[in-house]
Amino acid sequence: MPVAPAPTAPSLPSPSARVTAVGYMIFASRWLQAPLYFGLIVAQVVYVWQFLKELWHLIVGGFTGEHVVEDPETHEMVAHAFGAEEIMLAVLGLVDVVMISNLLIMVIVGGYETFVSRIRLEGHPDQPEWLSHVNANVLKTKLAMSIVGISSIHLLRTFIESSSGRISNDVMLWQVVIHLAFVVSALALAAIDRMSLTAHQRAANAAAAGEGPADPHA
Repeated sequence: MPVAPAPTAPSLPSPSARVTAVGYMIFASRWLQAPLYFGLIVAQVVYVWQFLKELWHLIVGGFTGEHVVEDPETHEMVAHAFGAEEIMLAVLGLVDVVMISNLLIMVIVGGYETFVSRIRLEGHPDQPEWLSHVNANVLKTKLAMSIVGISSIHLLRTFIESSSGRISNDVMLWQVVIHLAFVVSALALAAIDRMSLTAHQRAANAAAAGEGPADPHA
């Protein structure tokens, strides 16, 4: 008489398979950052609109010699002279918008490439030079340098406006102190990034920037 086979226990995934599934799920959570970068793209669109508005005011003021603004107290439109100082301030405002826009591009492209997914632009003629060797440390250093540049523009605008007495000495002093704090922070980040690199990483970064051979012993 044939013997019935003993019932087998249902197969369960091994502990390593469960750990791998959890790891993949955690790794896939990086896509939660994608809407954040799309939100920064919307902010970029807003900055483009702001740039066009300021450019239009510059064009109108430069050709007519005056610009019309709303009085904050009476809410009436008042015409003011638009001279060389106002043109310089308007141009610095445009430069400020461009530098902030560049900062947004650096965060959007570099952050997405570093923390979400590869964009895979190898061989593309418009690939940014810095994107080929970007990482978290390089991105932080470049962002710090961009913030220093934006702070410099604001400080220059403050110095120009101070000649008309619209800016007090205390405001200028604090802006200089804050700007120096940004400079020290950027230098500290750059120094920490350099100290954390190995000789091979320094040689690879130098080769990517076209400053030397890829082999550190060459």
